[in-house]
Amino acid sequence: MDVIRFDQQNILVGIRPIERVDEAALFASEVAALGRAVAKIRRQSGAARIVARTLLAKLGFPPVPILKTQSGAPTWPAGIVGSLAHHNTVAAAAIAEKKFIAALGVDIEPDETLPNDLIDLVATPREQTVYDLTLLQRRDLFVLKEAVYKACFPLCNQILDYQDVEIDLRSNVAYVPKAKCVFSIELYKSKNVVGLAYIVGTGQE
Repeated sequence: MDVIRFDQQNILVGIRPIERVDEAALFASEVAALGRAVAKIRRQSGAARIVARTLLAKLGFPPVPILKTQSGAPTWPAGIVGSLAHHNTVAAAAIAEKKFIAALGVDIEPDETLPNDLIDLVATPREQTVYDLTLLQRRDLFVLKEAVYKACFPLCNQILDYQDVEIDLRSNVAYVPKAKCVFSIELYKSKNVVGLAYIVGTGQE
């Protein structure tokens, strides 16, 4: 597992290649929660939870099941906020203590071109005016908006569309007028694009 360093040092983020044996890392309760999910989904879920449990260990937590709420959001030990993500070959997780971070979302995509027919879906009219085609064809906005959604849903319980989120890359801020929320955002790029969205300083211990 690789630990990724972001500017917000209170957030721990890790990524890991998905391996064939990763479904064996799932607790029985996690397997049960996945129901009839195919092996690929179980492997991806297992890999993401391996990353999450490794990060939780750094904060002194023993290995615990990470189940899902009815909405699909992962559950975390008391005092922790977190988020899971994966694409076909790599899994990611992000965690933080609630006393430092009130809301947290992470997403990961391969660093590949976004199909042109998705640009209008992902980018708002303003974003298409502000950012050039080269940036719009990257997956940056897509990953950041997915991370914002994951951070926002536990707070507002609202389903967001890509058009509901405005990304300001100059200020590293994402605006969600529909939910009356503003998130800090960060990007990490290598072979993958990792997007992070969070709110600082209003969480409870």
